[in-house]
Amino acid sequence: MNNPILKQIGTVFIPVSNIEKARDWYCDILGVTADGEIQFGHLYVIPMEGTGIVLDSKIYSVDKVFKTPTFHLNTKNIEEAFHFMRNKGVELITEIEHNHYFNFKDPDGNILMVSQC
Repeated sequence: MNNPILKQIGTVFIPVSNIEKARDWYCDILGVTADGEIQFGHLYVIPMEGTGIVLDSKIYSVDKVFKTPTFHLNTKNIEEAFHFMRNKGVELITEIEHNHYFNFKDPDGNILMVSQC
């Protein structure tokens, strides 16, 4: 029997407290328009290449925010990405580590990572 589970990640759900504010913040740092529909009053699908990101205000609670990065966003230039995020006023919680990645927080306190690919 073949395994019906694909070796792919379809979507990552991020718990957010305010779907509109989270949509605007994430779309701003990712450079995408925030003109998609908020689905069912609590979901926003960010247009991504590859694995998707869905912001979800229904699953949010303070104890469910990401305490460690569960995925990373890719960059081809970690220095540029770091300075871009700093200039955006994003809360950076590490410097660039091992010339390869850094961690930051979203407005809800989810810890996320940018890594050079």
